[in-house]
Amino acid sequence: MKRIGILGDIGSGKTYIAKCFGFPVFNADFVVAKIYKNNKKVFQKLKKELPSYFDSFPVKKKQIIDAILSNRKNLKRIIKIVHHEVRIKMNDFLRKNKHKKLVILDIPLLLENKINKKKDILIFVESNKSEILKRLKKRKNFNMEIVNNFKKIQLSLVLKRKKSQFIIKNNFKKNSVKIRVKEIIKNLI
Repeated sequence: MKRIGILGDIGSGKTYIAKCFGFPVFNADFVVAKIYKNNKKVFQKLKKELPSYFDSFPVKKKQIIDAILSNRKNLKRIIKIVHHEVRIKMNDFLRKNKHKKLVILDIPLLLENKINKKKDILIFVESNKSEILKRLKKRKNFNMEIVNNFKKIQLSLVLKRKKSQFIIKNNFKKNSVKIRVKEIIKNLI
């Protein structure tokens, strides 16, 4: 099984591109949302660490946003609590899919949290900044301050690009992305 890590800027289309591969995808954002909704143990830890923000279960997006906006250090505290559970879910996913030729890791902090392995194939998604911003603004609960806080804890895009074995230029047109994904798959299998 080859592990492919998808890297890129927030809103660059990483999740869409991950799905285009047609192999099992571990989507960390989806897993985190499920953890907030279903995991009382995580809620208890958040409540203990940040009691003035987390007072009711399930954890709501507004609670997370309020905690992050009041103090940037809260983002790291939240990640530290949630990350452990995400890693457990990822390991379950990898065990379940160990006989697949490829698995796709759509994990925003893949490198930052040292989740990647040396043999992982890294793919950088390159997108136009103004197009990214336009797409981000369409998202429900879009908040530029939250986006900027996340960017501050991420490695630079230049470094992520440099560490990647493949680049996919996402112009947000499906055909060009799908052609590039097919070329990469052909190269890997």
